[in-house]
Order: sequence, then C-alpha cells, then structure tokens
Amino acid sequence: MRIEEFQELIERIYYERDSSRGLAGTHMWFCEEVGELTRALRRNEVDDLEGEFADVLAWLATLASVSGVNLEQAACRKYAEGCPRCRATPCACG
Repeated sequence: MRIEEFQELIERIYYERDSSRGLAGTHMWFCEEVGELTRALRRNEVDDLEGEFADVLAWLATLASVSGVNLEQAACRKYAEGCPRCRATPCACG
C-alpha cells in the first residue's frame, strides 16, 4: 500500500470524527500515540512495537488530512533527492 492509499483509507475510517474534533484535539491524540510508541521502545516491548508504529502513522495521516496535506506528495517533495539539506544519500551533513 502506498502512503497516499493509506492516508485515503484512514480518511474513510476516521476523517469525519477527526475533522470535527479539529486540528488541536487531533494533535493531542497524535502526541499520546507517540508517547505510547516511546514507552514501548524504552521498555523494549517488541510485541507492541508494530501496533504502536501503525497507530502513530495513522494519526500522522489524519493530521495531514485535517490540514489538507497529501502526505505522500509532501514526503516525495522533501526527500526524493536525498537529504533536504545536502542532497546526499546517505546524508553527508556533519
């Protein structure tokens, strides 16, 4: 599944509720999910990592949708040529 397809799937599932909650409220949910991922990483809870990464990605897609941003296009525009700063792959920045 491409990033754009994933974002569209998350929109079909959650957009109505997330957009009515607004950007600030949705961002708070995103931060909570990042916190859960952080906890799983720190505790080395390997069984939980996949789900936590998926949750963070879903909330990031929701934030992008509520903000009117196509996440796949944004990522490609910024990173298609390598590091946005030095343009190298791998990054050659100090």
